[in-house]
Amino acid sequence: MEELDKKNSKIVKKEIVDYINKTQPICKGKLGELQIKCLKTEVPIIDRETAKFLEMIILIHKPKKILEIGCAVGFSSILMNKVNGDSEITTIDRFDVMINQAKDNFKKFGVEDKIKLLEGDARDILPTLDDKYDFIFLDSGKGQYIRLINDCLRLLKKDGVLIADDIFQNGNISNHIDDIPRRQRTIHRRLNEFLYKMCNTEGLESSLVPIGDGLLISYKKESEVTITGESNEK
Repeated sequence: MEELDKKNSKIVKKEIVDYINKTQPICKGKLGELQIKCLKTEVPIIDRETAKFLEMIILIHKPKKILEIGCAVGFSSILMNKVNGDSEITTIDRFDVMINQAKDNFKKFGVEDKIKLLEGDARDILPTLDDKYDFIFLDSGKGQYIRLINDCLRLLKKDGVLIADDIFQNGNISNHIDDIPRRQRTIHRRLNEFLYKMCNTEGLESSLVPIGDGLLISYKKESEVTITGESNEK
């Protein structure tokens, strides 16, 4: 499976990532075939080690209602459904090419009636939702996390879990802003703001996990939690 690992982690030694991926199997059956196809063609899906971590969280937490922000081709939605078929999954994406592929994949896996796909920008869709979710998987534009988080926290139940993917900006999150290419500085500032506030807001317990390009996992301890001083950058 070495040919699948084209994107090596910038935050964990390559040898360790290789060991993890040699030790942990890819997904089984048709889902594994989709995973291999996406990895070989560099279709944006979650890293192999992230997929296994997500699977474990779903197995442990057993969420009844899941919200995913950033559907892409539907791989992670299908994975979560396969792990816990009783979950109600709602996923959001705004890119037509991804939406069309996701719909095709949902049909191939027979889950089109189990996964609701909302088409559009999460910034527009999230304020219209009023359901409460046990688990939220945030995997959209990284510079938007700080803008989306208060709606996510509003929708997340007390004792719910939120995971945000790819938080370490290809391993550069700790670099000084002057060392970041100019075109990436806005994302860099927003991600740092997001991570600091998620780890220092009353009512949340958060941990940064060095898997893939980094995960944030947060547990909501209180019914009402709000991130203050949200970024107003355009």
